[in-house]
This record gives sequence, structure tokens and C-alpha cells, in this order.
Amino acid sequence: MATERLSELEDAAWRGFLVTHDRIWREIEAGLAPLGVSMAEYSVLALLGEAGRKGMRMSELAQERLMSSGGFTRLADRLERRGLIERRRSAEDGRGFEVYLTKEGRALMRKAWRRQHGDLRRLFFDRLGDDDLETLAAIWTRLTPPDDAR
Repeated sequence: MATERLSELEDAAWRGFLVTHDRIWREIEAGLAPLGVSMAEYSVLALLGEAGRKGMRMSELAQERLMSSGGFTRLADRLERRGLIERRRSAEDGRGFEVYLTKEGRALMRKAWRRQHGDLRRLFFDRLGDDDLETLAAIWTRLTPPDDAR
């Protein structure tokens, strides 16, 4: 039984994406390490930072991060023990929980954003022109499943 192979161009595009993603991910992760933040923690804290003082529901955060509710709860427990987030029962329905950055969490995010934005510029944005960025943005949009469009 023969298996279908990628064309040379497809293989170069796919491998280039994987290698570049891995390299940039590792360098950003290394940049955040001195702040004591993993990439998973950073992604949650960043969403809360973007949400501002209104916070987000736990279920929404888990969904945005593509995490199971159990995995997300463990991560939230760690962030809460470190004093970076606060969970409160939802004022809307009393069933779910809303999550907010604490003062310490906001201070950490300001440092993390400065570091990450600097790393992203150095590793990615400074190497591409506006046309390249527009092309990439259009590609990511085309690759987003219709039910996942935001």
C-alpha cells in the first residue's frame, strides 16, 4: 500500500512552519522564565489582562485556551496560590466563577508583555514587512475553522 507524500513545496512549507514555531516558542518561553511564568500560565494571564477589570468566566478561559476544565482548574489553582488571580462566584448566575487579575498579576503582566513584545519584534515582526504580515494574517484566517472564527 503506497502512502501519499507531500510535495517538496508542501514539505518545505510545513517543516518551515514547525521549525519556526518551535524556535520562536522556545525563545519566548525562555524570556518569560525569569519572571516565573510558563507559557500556559502566560496565555491565561494575558487573556485576563486583555479582559481588564471585568475579568472572565472560568469556562470561557478554559475554552479560549483549549484546555479541559480539570486541567484549567489546576492551572488556576497555581495562579491563585501565587496571588496572581482571584476567583469569585459569578454575580450573574451564582453558578460559575469569574477570574480576575490581582494587583500582583497586573504588575507581572506588564513585565511579561514588555518582554514578550520585545522578543516578538526581534524574532518575528522585525524580519517581515507589512505585506508579509498581511499575507500571514490572511493565511491564518483561511486556516481557522468556520466554527472557531472570533
